[in-house]
Amino acid sequence: MDVNFKIYGFLTCILQALLLSSATLEPFDLLHDNGVEAFYKGDYGNVVRYMESALKSFSEVRQTRIRCRLKCSDQHRFDSFLTDKIFEVILYRGHCLNQCIEGKIGAQSMHKISEDAIQDFNRRNPYNYLQLAYRKLGQLDKAASAAHTYFQANPEHVEMGEDLEQYKAQKGVKEEDFIDRESRPHQKAFFAGVKLYDKGNYEESVTLFEEALTEYYRADVECRALCEGPQHFEEQKHVLYKYNLYELISDHYTQVLHCQHECVRDLATRPGRLSPVENYLPLHYDYLQFAYFQAGRNEEALECALTYLLFHEGEEFMTENMEYYREVLGHDGQPHKEAEQYLRRHKQELDLLLIGSSNLGVPYIEGHYWSSSGGREDDNRIPSGTDGWMDYVPISAKRNVTMSVLHELREGGPLLYENVRLVQNSDTLNGSQRVLFDDVISEDECSELKHLAHTVTAAGDGYKGKMSPHTPNEKFEGATVLKTLKYGYEGRVPLKSARLFYDVSEKARQIIESYFMLNSTLHFSYTHLVCRTAISGQQDHRNDLSHPIHADNCLLDPEANECWKEPPAYTYRDYSALLYLNGDFDGGEFIFTEMDAKTVTASVKPRCGRMVGFSSGGENPHGVRAVTRGQRCAVALWFTLDPLYRELERLQSDEVIQALDSQHMWDHGQHINPKDEL
Repeated sequence: MDVNFKIYGFLTCILQALLLSSATLEPFDLLHDNGVEAFYKGDYGNVVRYMESALKSFSEVRQTRIRCRLKCSDQHRFDSFLTDKIFEVILYRGHCLNQCIEGKIGAQSMHKISEDAIQDFNRRNPYNYLQLAYRKLGQLDKAASAAHTYFQANPEHVEMGEDLEQYKAQKGVKEEDFIDRESRPHQKAFFAGVKLYDKGNYEESVTLFEEALTEYYRADVECRALCEGPQHFEEQKHVLYKYNLYELISDHYTQVLHCQHECVRDLATRPGRLSPVENYLPLHYDYLQFAYFQAGRNEEALECALTYLLFHEGEEFMTENMEYYREVLGHDGQPHKEAEQYLRRHKQELDLLLIGSSNLGVPYIEGHYWSSSGGREDDNRIPSGTDGWMDYVPISAKRNVTMSVLHELREGGPLLYENVRLVQNSDTLNGSQRVLFDDVISEDECSELKHLAHTVTAAGDGYKGKMSPHTPNEKFEGATVLKTLKYGYEGRVPLKSARLFYDVSEKARQIIESYFMLNSTLHFSYTHLVCRTAISGQQDHRNDLSHPIHADNCLLDPEANECWKEPPAYTYRDYSALLYLNGDFDGGEFIFTEMDAKTVTASVKPRCGRMVGFSSGGENPHGVRAVTRGQRCAVALWFTLDPLYRELERLQSDEVIQALDSQHMWDHGQHINPKDEL
């Protein structure tokens, strides 16, 4: 009787809360839709008003749910596993949540938003509208901030990257305007600390790393609190459930636990990325121990070394550091209590996140290996510290050797062809796995291929028909080998010219495979005959690139100094090459840069027969300077060591070549019936 009375009282209070709630926070999906409608009406003032309100509402709903769930879970704890007590706590907690949330934001039914709408906010889509609206209103500083915020979570968005370059050149827009309005405090502090650390500003970096840890543990608590909301039952519809009450509750809390386990991954993943930064939380203590050492604070350095070893027990370099600190101080220390408590609760989750990096004894970040033992001076027994995460090895190495042996990158193999000249290697190009050749093909072959390009290439080929996929100031045209052979077979171009394109690309493949001394076959991933033409009347005061800085098999993230090996990048590409057909144009230099996408490490001026080759990963960011006069033509080639990703059109072209060879159809002047099927 008492239990029934309590339940009745709880339900009555819930109904009263629903009726009496006076909070009127507008739903963020409705505000967003109003903003979109205003945008298409050209009412940019209201676009700003609605979108800014939507973002504020989205944040307030999230923070309210976090605060209320933490408050109510603290007030009504699961201190007993007795069945009746569990139900009682659930009822009390539910009543507490309803009162707390609805007292802040109004009826919860108003804020039950579709998953698609929530994803729009998670992808930061409102900022895309905001940057356009602020630009129309002439508020370029706010436009730059909105554009920068959107681009952080969408680094593959080419148009936004171009907009940002334009904002940087605008008067009145300052560097401090390019802020990420949605930056996560724990990541913002950590990556700012890394930048100071890399510059040798150890004292200042310590403050930021300590702040990052504080924010990380706070973010972890908030992430887990958000998991306690309604769950999606992937394989069953709720109304069709055949289970009893206990099974339903078990199913719900199983999914809550799964969500909470994902918090470790979520906190280590940058906006817009799928892959987490490996070893993310332990890295804080690695950086800190060495920064403290450099600042003469050995007590704190020892604490951080001991804390790091909680995550990676027996790690050799940190064990040696720990022994050094103990010897200098003359006593032992204790790891950070917060880390100990965290590990007691979540060690299994961290182990699962780190499982892909274990056998080498160093973390593996998408696209490269990272070693934290750089800079150690064994003779002087000076502690070592991380020197960043930029010791890159192409992913092909990971696929072609066991994980227990790091692939040794090599170069300097035979050039195979008598006339080909080695001009520069990795050392002279200031990088790794880079090479420059001259005289790969002759002047006559360049001329013939360029003439072929003028006939067969189409605007936007390879980029869904976009005439200017990389910059509005140039026209981009391309053609594949198969298309060229088809044109040759139909008599629209000389068949021998189409064959030349096929043969030249094969020659380039053999040279790259041999020079880099690869121990398995290099396959074509994509082959493209391309021309970039400067558009007259659009070349004054250009500050964009013909092709923005990028890496070929990963998503370049200059601010984080990382390259994420995940879609939409072509993650299976291992080596790349560009064979130039001419040099009679202005601009158009090929450039390598550092990971910051700004610092140029090498520049190559195209000319007939010149070919640049390089591994396709984050170790070789590259781009093309603006073509400001004339036309720049080249054969662009991408290769893979994985036969599963061989270019389909190349395999079809091989079959065409074999068929034509068998019919002896390469003689000059051979008549082809254009109606014949290829």
